[in-house]
Amino acid sequence: MHVPGNEHLSKAEWRTRILHARAEVPPEQHAREAADLASAARAVQAETVCAYLPFGTEPGRISLVEALAGTGARVLLPVIQDTSGPLDWAVYTGPDELAPGRLRGILEPSGPRLGVTAVGAAEVILVPALAVDRRGVRLGRGAGHYDRSLVSATADLLAVVRAEELVDRLPGEPHDVPMSAALTPDGLVRLPAAVV
Repeated sequence: MHVPGNEHLSKAEWRTRILHARAEVPPEQHAREAADLASAARAVQAETVCAYLPFGTEPGRISLVEALAGTGARVLLPVIQDTSGPLDWAVYTGPDELAPGRLRGILEPSGPRLGVTAVGAAEVILVPALAVDRRGVRLGRGAGHYDRSLVSATADLLAVVRAEELVDRLPGEPHDVPMSAALTPDGLVRLPAAVV
């Protein structure tokens, strides 16, 4: 999507615009898009997938994780550490085994922690994003958990965004980890390796 006037926005300005736009999405549209995302996720083929549980206005719902588990994949979900380092991971075993985590009550698996290196077992990683551009540059919330976790990942990296959040160009930095594709309610869109 190209929106005139967005070319020179800072990351902070992009975040403000996208978070405001997400807050304006009606609940029935959010539910429809979540169902479409879950449907698109069923096409993901991998033995191990790292995913996450969307919260708040993020695209998707628990149905996204359930769809991945329904493919027969082993699904790992993040466990946010007390520090700003890489994410820990745990196996998703169903909605009844989730408990509120340390950060904003985001649900996490209550089972054993696998450590920060568990991400290396995944062939596909779903990455939360506010936006991603057609070069593969991802805009996150700015905490850096995923950038630190994905720096050595060799998996297929899928930024999960609404269709409108796949944009022409975002500001990028050398430490940004490029995304392989965008997973949107409209389906999977392959992206070239990012050139920041």
